[in-house]
Amino acid sequence: MEQRGQQAWRERWRRVVCVFALVALRSCFAQIKYSISEEVEEGTVVGNVAKDLGLDQNTLKDRGCRIVYGSTEPPFHLNQEDGVLYVKRKIDREEVCERSKVCLIDIKTVLENPLEVHYVAVEILDVNDHSPSFPENEKLLEIFESALTGTRFQIKAASDADSGILSVQQYKLSDNEHFRLEIKDRGQDRKTPVLILQKPLDRESIKTHNLLLTAIDGGKPPRSGEMRINIDVLDVNDNPPVFIKDSYSVQVNENSPIGTTVMQVNATDLDEGLNSEVVYSFDNDVEGEIHSHFKLNPITGEIIVSGLLDYEEKSQYEIDIQASDKGAAPITADKSVIITIIDMNDNAPEIEVTSFSRALPENSKPGTTVALITVKDSDSGLNGNVMCFINKDDHFTLSPSVQNNMYSVVTKTHLDREEQSQYDVTIIAKDAGDPSLSSEKTMHIDVSDVNDNRPQFSRSPYTFYVTENNSPGVSMFTVQASDQDEGNNALISYHIFRGGDNNLISFLNINSENGDVVALKRFDFESLKTFKFHVLATDSGTPSLSSNVTVNVFILDQNDNTPVILYPVNTNGSAEGVEEIPRNVAAGHLVTKVRAYDPDIGYNGWLLFSLQEVKDHSLFSLDRYTGQIRTLRSFTETDEAEQKLVILVKDNGNVSLSATATVIVKVVEPKEAFAASDVKSATNDIEDSGLTFYLMITLASVSALFIISIIVLIAMQCSKTTDYSSKHLQDPNYDGTLCHSIQYRSGDKRYMLVGPRMSIGSTIVPGSNGNTLAHPDRRLASGEDPNYDGTLCHSIQYRSGDKRYMLVGPRMSIGSTIVPGSNGNTLVHPDRRLASGEVRQTF
Repeated sequence: MEQRGQQAWRERWRRVVCVFALVALRSCFAQIKYSISEEVEEGTVVGNVAKDLGLDQNTLKDRGCRIVYGSTEPPFHLNQEDGVLYVKRKIDREEVCERSKVCLIDIKTVLENPLEVHYVAVEILDVNDHSPSFPENEKLLEIFESALTGTRFQIKAASDADSGILSVQQYKLSDNEHFRLEIKDRGQDRKTPVLILQKPLDRESIKTHNLLLTAIDGGKPPRSGEMRINIDVLDVNDNPPVFIKDSYSVQVNENSPIGTTVMQVNATDLDEGLNSEVVYSFDNDVEGEIHSHFKLNPITGEIIVSGLLDYEEKSQYEIDIQASDKGAAPITADKSVIITIIDMNDNAPEIEVTSFSRALPENSKPGTTVALITVKDSDSGLNGNVMCFINKDDHFTLSPSVQNNMYSVVTKTHLDREEQSQYDVTIIAKDAGDPSLSSEKTMHIDVSDVNDNRPQFSRSPYTFYVTENNSPGVSMFTVQASDQDEGNNALISYHIFRGGDNNLISFLNINSENGDVVALKRFDFESLKTFKFHVLATDSGTPSLSSNVTVNVFILDQNDNTPVILYPVNTNGSAEGVEEIPRNVAAGHLVTKVRAYDPDIGYNGWLLFSLQEVKDHSLFSLDRYTGQIRTLRSFTETDEAEQKLVILVKDNGNVSLSATATVIVKVVEPKEAFAASDVKSATNDIEDSGLTFYLMITLASVSALFIISIIVLIAMQCSKTTDYSSKHLQDPNYDGTLCHSIQYRSGDKRYMLVGPRMSIGSTIVPGSNGNTLAHPDRRLASGEDPNYDGTLCHSIQYRSGDKRYMLVGPRMSIGSTIVPGSNGNTLVHPDRRLASGEVRQTF
């Protein structure tokens, strides 16, 4: 024993020397080394790196001192303010270094500009934070009483996550007289305990020995772990087990659930202890098929159903059961068990589709065969008698065949693919057993298409609005038709109907595949405002079906016409006129009026006048709406005798167009007195000569002729029909000159009011018949009709469904009504009486 102790001490000193040598070797490569214990709190100071490296705090900041620790997050943090190295997270030495005796964490301290690297090694000191533990808390040993003295029983060693002196150092065994403990040292902190029998066992005196094995580490204070060792003294086996019955047989239903107890066998043994304890098992010759259907409880001897029992597969099983005691040399006994399976109704009917037409034309007649099915049942008697039917389907039915259990699936009604293109027909087969079993099978039937639907346009008729000056060859709009059929039966081609005397259709083309309509020429709103044509849609079925639609096209105006100066008259390429006025005229005197018109309509034809060039801005004013030039003050002696005014006339299009006119105003000496005296003398001469009588006759004749003309005009108007195009609409080629329009929206309706002095800033004045647009600067005179703004004509645009209309009349208001006509809806004045057959529709 002393020699073994001395060897242990030498080995321990050798390890200590190696540890110090390794630490010294690591210190040679590290410039700085610190030591901390494991599991210290976060923020614990490891050391002052700056102080140990001889660096001041400014150097740390300027050179960006940092630490580098592989690809993972370092467990330390370096404060760049004071250079102190802190613990960033708790460190578990056993996790970092496992069972290494020396645990070092190497980090690099890096300084930039210039680059400087210092090595820092932090040793993690082990703390006795783990207790020894055995693989199991309790160990059972069975030893025969005939065991010889000196028999060894090795026990699994205890383990300790700590290392070195803090790991398991010794074992202690509780006091007893039959066993002693021996420690087997395997090196690397591995010590294994071994129990040695030092005194023979006697089962009759002591049947069980309870020992306590304790493992102790080298910590201060030490930690320990315990394991209880229970030793059962076994009797010598000299009696075999004996079954209670001479034979075993039993019946069980074939549909018995798994876990059902079939029967229980029982055997006894005259020995004591393990020699008398009997365990049951299947004989080695038992086939694997039996193992898949039955299992045997080794303790109780119960035979339990472990798999599905099928009478049709096997009706009887013969099983050899073996009973064995638990002696060191077990003695066994055998017995056969016969298990008979009772037949039950456990087979559901089977449905088999022998012939099946997956695609069925939608024009198939009732009674058409879709599929043939066969039904069978493995059971017999009532359990094998099968009834078959279709579950909840009004389109298909089952027709029995000549052969038993064979049926035909036939159509019962006409099919329409557009209503339903697929059918899931569920066939149910049910036997007459008790309880009854059934099965079902679903057939997926597709209905194939037949060309029985014409193409349908998305709208009828179509109404499109195209801006004039369109690009030839570019798609203007698209007509779209759909066909409820599929495949070629739904493949639609488009064509323009070329019949009739509409020459404009020759300038239109349509893409036969997608319905895009293109024009081969540019449209001019001033020459063409609307037209219509027909599009034919034809599918590709056999035979093909087609439908047509009317397409109404309205041309929208574009600002493509420059204002035309009517006065001054355009001569030699420029509009220039000369006006002479007396020098003594008062302020507000009308010098002249610049007249102009624009062939466009709406904002594009709404003209505004402005002074582009004038010598003296204090002399003349220009009405921006009427073009009237008036004096702002009287002329003085210092004013020039000739004034040149350049007037700019521009429209209100998005990109406005303009023209200029020049008016030369010449100031002449007053001649009103001379003219007045001449007129007066001429009058006196006429009176004197007797001409006054003739002048009166002439004046009366002219007045009478004017009155007769008014009467004739009224009679002609009353004799005309109420047709929309003759009474209210302008000529189709009328360009809307001298009229301006304002568009506004009210709810879902959109209106456009036209007049000579409408502006964007105009407001709506509520009236008895509707809302009238009025200029913001114009005040209504007393008694003035709020619905009349002095315009030459009005136009109103409104939308009805997919249609859009523009109605034009001399004094149309929102309160006007619509009279349906053969060519569309006609707007009439609310005071006009309807002709026979006309119906008012207020909008």
